[in-house]
Amino acid sequence: MPRPPKRVFLSKTDVGQRLRAIRLERGVSQVELAKALGTFQTTISAIERGARGLTLQQAVRVADTLGASPDDILGPRKNAKDPARLKDRRFVRRIEKIAQLPKRDQQALLRTIDAFLGKVS
Repeated sequence: MPRPPKRVFLSKTDVGQRLRAIRLERGVSQVELAKALGTFQTTISAIERGARGLTLQQAVRVADTLGASPDDILGPRKNAKDPARLKDRRFVRRIEKIAQLPKRDQQALLRTIDAFLGKVS
């Protein structure tokens, strides 16, 4: 009796796109990632294209190498139309830096931004 088809929760293409986005965000080339993982650039390319998948162990290792979490690669899908999702890496980097500031500095900066936006709109 044939097996029923597997239910796909996250396609190889989705995993590859997430991996590529994280790798580019970190400024790591496919060659650099491959060397760090002890594999070949062609393997990384195949994963990013969705031609090859990742085991759970490989996903954990790749995420660790890139300084990300496995959830960033394998986690629930994020709505592409989500307005909270920033595409401009310059904003993302700045927000990450703001998050590292002391709470008092964060609040002062947010008050400044709010005042600026209030005058612009």
